[in-house]
Amino acid sequence: MKLQGILTIILAFVISETNAEIMKDDSLSEKEKSIISIAALTAKGDLPNLKIAFNTGLEDGLTINEIKEELIHLSAYCGFPRSLNGINTLSAVLDDRKSKGITDQQGETPLRVKEVGKYEAGKEVLQSLTGRVETGPRSGYATFVPAIDTLLKEHLFNDIFTRGVLDYKQRELITVSVLATLGGVDSQLSGHIGICLNLGISKKQLEELLFIVADKVGNDRAVEARKILERVSTRTNR
Repeated sequence: MKLQGILTIILAFVISETNAEIMKDDSLSEKEKSIISIAALTAKGDLPNLKIAFNTGLEDGLTINEIKEELIHLSAYCGFPRSLNGINTLSAVLDDRKSKGITDQQGETPLRVKEVGKYEAGKEVLQSLTGRVETGPRSGYATFVPAIDTLLKEHLFNDIFTRGVLDYKQRELITVSVLATLGGVDSQLSGHIGICLNLGISKKQLEELLFIVADKVGNDRAVEARKILERVSTRTNR
């Protein structure tokens, strides 16, 4: 074989391996896939399949505290009833695994949240998520019902987002998963897809997320969410 032919084959192999590595790097990790499955199934209230997802997540490397933290986070987006049902299901799964001699990692301890200056602390978190500084007086829902703006800043973005254990990207993957599962929350889903893109989560990864949602809760919800993803990614050129 001529030298040029050999070099061509080598170059093609290198390009192929590089492209494969890029695609791998731009794909969701197994832990992230489990986080998404748990979020969607908790929001749907599908406890039998949630039990399976918990087992899969633990096998994929999620710690007990990471899953607990996800369920706490979910309370803000799909409500306490769904979250509490998920917590009770997780407790039963852990008891079953322990009875079988399986030892799961407890994981990182949550951080103590700020109890003073909570509104401003939550506002700073929100600004870091969106990449936009809030200036001027309140508007929209915050003007109509100021108490809800206070709750969002103090409880959601301070009390929940600053607990650690899960990073902001993981928390936004959870949020988009549950909003896509719920449906009928286009404005909120659009906003959180924008946050994901701002945090460096790629469009490809969000498409992968919606594929998981479709698999867990049905394609109808995912189809609507994909339309929103297309609009947001086109608007932001990401």
